[in-house]
Amino acid sequence: MHPMHYENPCYDLCAWLSGDMRNDLEIQQLEQFVALARAKNFTRAAKELNLSQSALSRAIQRLEDQLGEPLFERKPREVVLTDLGELFLDRAREILKLVEDTCSALSDAGRHGRIRLGAIPTIAPYFLPRLLRSFSDLHPNISVVVQEDTTENLIRRCSHGEIDLAILAEPIIAKYLETESLFDEELFLVLPAGHALTKSKIITAEEVENYPFVMLNEANCLSENIESYCRQQSVQPVSVEKISQLATVQELVALGHGVSIIPAMARVLDQSDRRVYRSFTEAPPKRTVAMLWNPYRYQSRWVEAMRSHLREEYSG
Repeated sequence: MHPMHYENPCYDLCAWLSGDMRNDLEIQQLEQFVALARAKNFTRAAKELNLSQSALSRAIQRLEDQLGEPLFERKPREVVLTDLGELFLDRAREILKLVEDTCSALSDAGRHGRIRLGAIPTIAPYFLPRLLRSFSDLHPNISVVVQEDTTENLIRRCSHGEIDLAILAEPIIAKYLETESLFDEELFLVLPAGHALTKSKIITAEEVENYPFVMLNEANCLSENIESYCRQQSVQPVSVEKISQLATVQELVALGHGVSIIPAMARVLDQSDRRVYRSFTEAPPKRTVAMLWNPYRYQSRWVEAMRSHLREEYSG
């Protein structure tokens, strides 16, 4: 089985600019530049690239020296593209897309392939291990590179050709990208063991309105699913904490910080006796898991195989 891992492909391609820079610039530099432009922070970009922050800083400085102009404006907590940086970003993405499409077409003709698969944090750790196991059993020669990110970033990266396929939760607002629903899953109320509401097998939304809620932050689309359900039920839970990781939400619930709402795939993997899960009565909340891809990019047979596998295993 191919492990779930994170990497950035690195290719050498020199003859893409005229003048003295032709033999100096490499595709690796473009990947590092694009990663920093996306993350807007050296620490986050270096982590994504599996580099030290100092190594990334030196690489970007070398690129700027080669171009003779700064690409980023350094601020205390972030970096912002200069006008030249904005122009260079468009060109870098075009070059990386061309290289990736060419490599995909070449690998498509061979026996080995690679898929860059993105997923949101409330899906990746719960859904992908099973998916990768079953897919690897059928296609042992295909390597799947996993990239976990927010919905907004995955849509952008799919649009720019940085990933081949993404697993997200609806609603998905994305121009010029294809989406396909896979399945619905229930969202469950999670309570600390011993909570008064654990005596009830099914609970109404009104019963939890006055309890403090531990919620994911706004960057997670699960928060939108929960808030939409609450609006439909005419309730407004009091949020006391905003968290970035679903596992942290579960742990804070167990510690008595409040209650929350968790997707079924996370509930299934939760073996702790410190938390209790309950369904809501009458139209319990759900979310729809879907896949997203860019139809305007080259679609290798490996990516098509993954889409077909998702349909066969999880759709309907």
